[in-house]
Amino acid sequence: MTAILESISREIQGKGGPARRGLAAERLAGMLVVAALAILVAGTQGLMSPYVVNLIGQVATFGMLAIALDLIWGYAGILSLGHGLYFAIGGYLIAMHLVKVAYLQTGTPPDFMLFMGWDSLPFYYAGLENFPYALALIVLISGGVAFLFGLISFRSRVSGVYFSIITQALVFVAMLLFFRNDTGFGGNNGMTGFTTLLGWPIAAPETIAALSAASVLAAAASLYVCARIVRSRLGHMLVAIREDESRLRFLGFETLWIKIAAWVISAVIAAIAGMLYVPQVGIINPRVLSPELSIEIAVWVAIGGRGTLVGAFAGAILISTLKVVLTASAPELWPFILSLLVIFVVVLLPNGLLDAPAALRGWLEWRRQRAAS
Repeated sequence: MTAILESISREIQGKGGPARRGLAAERLAGMLVVAALAILVAGTQGLMSPYVVNLIGQVATFGMLAIALDLIWGYAGILSLGHGLYFAIGGYLIAMHLVKVAYLQTGTPPDFMLFMGWDSLPFYYAGLENFPYALALIVLISGGVAFLFGLISFRSRVSGVYFSIITQALVFVAMLLFFRNDTGFGGNNGMTGFTTLLGWPIAAPETIAALSAASVLAAAASLYVCARIVRSRLGHMLVAIREDESRLRFLGFETLWIKIAAWVISAVIAAIAGMLYVPQVGIINPRVLSPELSIEIAVWVAIGGRGTLVGAFAGAILISTLKVVLTASAPELWPFILSLLVIFVVVLLPNGLLDAPAALRGWLEWRRQRAAS
């Protein structure tokens, strides 16, 4: 027991250990709070175009997704290729709220009701016109699904590539379900036609600015909460699970509930990201459940640097922004550029782009020593 606790302590107190990374994440969270206030002022006063403000908000939700995955992959060593499921839970529930509100305000039924010939919304839309109820459902359903899945998987000690495959299979099954037109979730066309959010016109510049600022604030809160977690006893245990879970169990530690706790927190963060994303894009369809999105989340974390929080967030911001820019100007080149970037990082920067300054210093030192000899 002493050996493993000393090992954990050395990693925590090391130069790049979780404690220092947690402090960096807390500082970044503070800067994001200031940025959110600046975005709110600039957006409402017309100092920034609504398109740019909206784009910032969308990218911030992707950053939340990366933070959520980094908590369990970077610190606990649990790779999920199905986090798009929790993102979709938050997105679909807020879309159901917005559809119900628009239907009550305008009397115009959503497209899927007309297509199915329904006279009213399904029974599970009851109460969803109330935002607090919708928010509570987002947290409870995403957390509940994550708890059940985690309990079954972790109790069975499914791990490694097998766990990753199961998570991807789960999100794929969910995608097939949501493609059905008779589910009440819009089928292949999804749900759109949102009019207001909390009484404000959803297309108004003020609403766009508020949503974007809320997304940045939520990203800041996610960073702060996860930073506090990784610096706590729970975070130390997650690192120990990543390094040698078998030894930890042998020493008498129960790892099941630790992993479930981290998994549920990660899922709820992803669901809140989905809740903030959908009103900003104005639509949701089953493509959000495609395995490609869940894999892309892992790519963001790997490129930025897993087990750092800040690196994962930065990787999501960088890749998402590049994708928006390049898919607009050279869409056929984007897959190749992303592949080359992944290969570059895996080969030269195995710990992500946050290793770039250290790698550059090492290369310059090597050049200096070579020139001196």
